[in-house]
Amino acid sequence: MIDQLIDNMPKIELHVHLEGAIPLEALWIMINKYRDENTDVNSLKELKRRFEYVDFIHFLKTWDWKNKYLRQYEDFTFIAKKVAEDLANQHILYAEIFYSPGDFEQHGLNVQKITESIRKGLDHSSDRITINLVADLVRDHGPQKGLMWLHEIKEVIELGVIGIGIGGSEHVYPPEIFEEVYDVARKYGFYTSAHAGESAGPESIWGSIKSLKVNRIGHGTRAIEDPKLIQYLKENRLPIELCPISNVRTGVVKNLMSHPIQKYMEEDLIVSVNTDDPKMFQTSLKLEYLSLIDTFDFSLNDIKKLSENAISSAWCDDSFKSEIQSKVDGYFKAVKDFI
Repeated sequence: MIDQLIDNMPKIELHVHLEGAIPLEALWIMINKYRDENTDVNSLKELKRRFEYVDFIHFLKTWDWKNKYLRQYEDFTFIAKKVAEDLANQHILYAEIFYSPGDFEQHGLNVQKITESIRKGLDHSSDRITINLVADLVRDHGPQKGLMWLHEIKEVIELGVIGIGIGGSEHVYPPEIFEEVYDVARKYGFYTSAHAGESAGPESIWGSIKSLKVNRIGHGTRAIEDPKLIQYLKENRLPIELCPISNVRTGVVKNLMSHPIQKYMEEDLIVSVNTDDPKMFQTSLKLEYLSLIDTFDFSLNDIKKLSENAISSAWCDDSFKSEIQSKVDGYFKAVKDFI
């Protein structure tokens, strides 16, 4: 019963990466399209095994490996179409999807044309799901490249690019060096987030707050190590995009029971639940919610609260937020008699 209730509930996702959400069957098509003597996976089963990680650094290397098989603009239209279909099939009404255009400079691809190609693919499911884009400038490329790409992304903002973020090697590239990039992003009208407190500690979150002045924190898992930071997040109502199963898969936490989400909710922090790279982590929003119910004995009211947090934290207009909230309220009211 609970499985079906979570499956059918209207959902919102704020932290999911396009390139990490490609259905494996679609990625398998890309791998075979560009297969050469260096291709070391020979079946879907082997591909799935490839997405098992020793640690966070191993995950980043696997991310780079996967990106070798996205080389043409048509590839981005193809994967975006498949990702949007997959999210819509999960009853996700609204999503903010990270994409990392700079990662594909290696293939001679233009940031703006990648964005156009992605939007073309996403629009195939526009009658079922609303998707906005968040440009991940990937901190590993450095602030100068990030600034250059930011200027280019500004020129295609009308394609539904609403924000920027920095993923990548957080433990190597601290947030402070991107201060100018974020200053310019705000002037351009972008919302801002930063991956912080994932592979680095609370200092990374503080840097994202003080230097980057972010609107949301991506992950924020290790904020729990600093009581003053928890108090700041609580008092300032700064939303956190939690990705529990991702954190388990990359070794950020030992297991789900070790994840701080329950403590964050007890502290009344504004936290949402997200999948990060769902196909690379064998997860989905449904599985995330069911895992929290199984591990922490979360109630349906807790799940509804997480959904409400996601809606309030979303970077869409208030009228659309109200529309989504009404659907969530209506759903939980309808299922109340069956619980």
